[in-house]
Amino acid sequence: MNRILIASAFLLVSISAAFADGIPSAVPTAVSPVPAAVSPAPKASAPKLVEPHLHIARSNIAGHARIALTFDACMGQADERILSTLVRERIPATIFVTARWLKRNPAALAVFLQNPDLFELENHGQNHIPAVDTPTLVYGIASAGSPQAVRQEVEGGAAAMVAAGIPAPHWFRGSTAKYDLSAIGEIRAMGYRIAGYSVNGDGGSLLGAVITEKRIASAKDGDVVISHINQPTHAAGEGVAKALVDLKAKGTQFVRLEDVEDTGDDKTTE
Repeated sequence: MNRILIASAFLLVSISAAFADGIPSAVPTAVSPVPAAVSPAPKASAPKLVEPHLHIARSNIAGHARIALTFDACMGQADERILSTLVRERIPATIFVTARWLKRNPAALAVFLQNPDLFELENHGQNHIPAVDTPTLVYGIASAGSPQAVRQEVEGGAAAMVAAGIPAPHWFRGSTAKYDLSAIGEIRAMGYRIAGYSVNGDGGSLLGAVITEKRIASAKDGDVVISHINQPTHAAGEGVAKALVDLKAKGTQFVRLEDVEDTGDDKTTE
């Protein structure tokens, strides 16, 4: 019996030695030092964005403030409430159109082209992409993201305008009206002035009619007003139309950007 136990023990020792010599162990015999925690890569800082202001030369005539009305036609349909008021009241304005809007609104475009004394048409881009040359989100909209993409947004918008029979544009306003400084330099190098504003009339067409009317009607001598002419179902359009009549009744002098000297900050018009 003792011989059997001794033999069994010898066999187990031999098998254990064989495993130790011939098969690598999944568990190291010595505990290796725990590697230091890897620090997460630093996040790229968001680009510094600016929302430039623009003013025009004042009339300096009491009771006859000079104001430039500018309207963005981003996407969607033409707001006939605003367009018909401009035509009926013979109020001049500068309209910033995208290539996307032009495709969908040939009738409104025809009205613009039939009234060259009223409407100055300028460049709002090809696809309504913020003119920011690094990747970011602006109000949830992805930016162009590179200098090449900024150039495409500007050039694509201009090409669509010329193809639609519009004179070559001289002004550019990007989607969201926000830019980084390097993109401003790139657009200026392309020969464009960049249209900021001094009065936000309709809050991106998201404000109600009453507050929109008050905002626009409060414009002062030398102000540049931004509103939208592409949201016919929004209440803001009603306020815009009423404000135009209010301003005209006050003796306001309406001008287009091409008709008057201007001053923009952030090197947008220098």
